[in-house]
Amino acid sequence: MDAKGKVLRYGDNIDTDVIIPARYLNSSDPKELAKHCMEDLDVDFLEKLNKGDIVVAEKNFGCGSSREHAPICIKAAGVSCVIAKSFARIFYRNSINIGFPILECEDAVNDAKNGHELQVDFKTGIIKNITLGKEYKAQPFPEFMIKIIENDGLINCVEKGLF
Repeated sequence: MDAKGKVLRYGDNIDTDVIIPARYLNSSDPKELAKHCMEDLDVDFLEKLNKGDIVVAEKNFGCGSSREHAPICIKAAGVSCVIAKSFARIFYRNSINIGFPILECEDAVNDAKNGHELQVDFKTGIIKNITLGKEYKAQPFPEFMIKIIENDGLINCVEKGLF
């Protein structure tokens, strides 16, 4: 299980209100939410995004409210994962619960620029910056988290009797 895509880079403190603006929270449909992903931060986000691309951000990604809508809309938009220096804890939990992989790796973030191509192995935690020919080590996901990601969320795992 891995991800491969180009980098869309953002800064510190990207909060849930710019990931999915509150004015769109009258829907919980992932496809509808995805249409507005990051629009208050980067009006061209969806035009730049190719399915499988990777969002890279500085510190405290996903701060703000505890709404699950934020990781849902990023995942539904086609982002394969987010790599940041740090995440708001509730965003981290919500992401894993819906089966959306996110990794903390300061060195990878420091080197990644817009348009760089990254490859991520979630089982080993290895992040390769193909553009630079460099490799980084993030904390790999434990087996139970791999199971959640592979099965598209915790609820699906429970329904399948995996936990």
